[in-house]
Amino acid sequence: MITRTRPLVDTYGRRIEYVRLSLTDRCDLRCAYCMAEEMSFLPKADLLSFEEIERLARALIHRGVRKMRLTGGEPLVRKGVMDLIATLGGHVRTGELEELTLTTNGTQLAQHAEALACSGVRRINVSLDSRDRATFSRITRRDMLPKVLEGIEAARAAGLEVKINTVALAHDNRAELPWLIRWAHEQGFDITLIETMPLGEIEQDRTDQYVSLRDIRRDLESFWTLKDLPLRTGGPARYVRVKETGGRLGLITPLSHNFCESCNRVRVTCTGVMYMCLGQDDSIDLRAPMRASADDDLLHAALDAAMRAKPKGHDFVIERGAAPAVARHMSATGG
Repeated sequence: MITRTRPLVDTYGRRIEYVRLSLTDRCDLRCAYCMAEEMSFLPKADLLSFEEIERLARALIHRGVRKMRLTGGEPLVRKGVMDLIATLGGHVRTGELEELTLTTNGTQLAQHAEALACSGVRRINVSLDSRDRATFSRITRRDMLPKVLEGIEAARAAGLEVKINTVALAHDNRAELPWLIRWAHEQGFDITLIETMPLGEIEQDRTDQYVSLRDIRRDLESFWTLKDLPLRTGGPARYVRVKETGGRLGLITPLSHNFCESCNRVRVTCTGVMYMCLGQDDSIDLRAPMRASADDDLLHAALDAAMRAKPKGHDFVIERGAAPAVARHMSATGG
């Protein structure tokens, strides 16, 4: 008999309370470090239906998940997504979920920000690698910076707490990072820097763009005072306070300083595949047991198997000519 309320605990004693759930592999940008220019996206039939996503969310909540982040691709490009978000937000209103959050590229925020706030979303992460229009267009391969900035303003007006996520790129935005950080803090936003990760084959060699955040921090400390903070938000970022701006800066360092020992997260793709580690191929299919039975016993058995298979950590390396750690793109995994 399956115990449907047993917490999700892996073999290393880490309790899984945070799930990143991808709603689609599609995106209206083509960030060069994330995906190829010409992507082959999944047919609709391969995606979890909204009903299946709701069912999976209920099962995860019953097993102790307290935080759920909706990702993509770009989650807001999926047709009808706001109805799903409103349904999932109901778990926040009942107290079953501590929070429902969203990671977005910002292009669709202007039209959806108010509805997100009404659905129970309180925090969003907006991916923004440059405030220079030419640089933004080069990185994303799309000239959509004004639309993204408009979306960020709409999110603020709707009362959403905004955090900026920025991938540090040696040639494209390294010199701009201090100005981007200062801008974010002037707006009252936290900002998190992220090392580029070896996920999926892309046209360029990532070693040309990789820069360690240890080096970035050393650069910043040449003119700013950074104080380490004990803050943990459920994700992998370590935070510092920038004395001169008064704002918080997060650092996500999967290569230069991994964060595996405290990992409380799993990712579920838009096709229902659970990856227990971003940098490993270990996975469990959750779609098959859901489609095989209207009862959730098979689904909970698959969740138990996922906990037994969750690895201790990832093996990210980034060396010239080395194959990516995993073949799948970040957009397919869920951000």
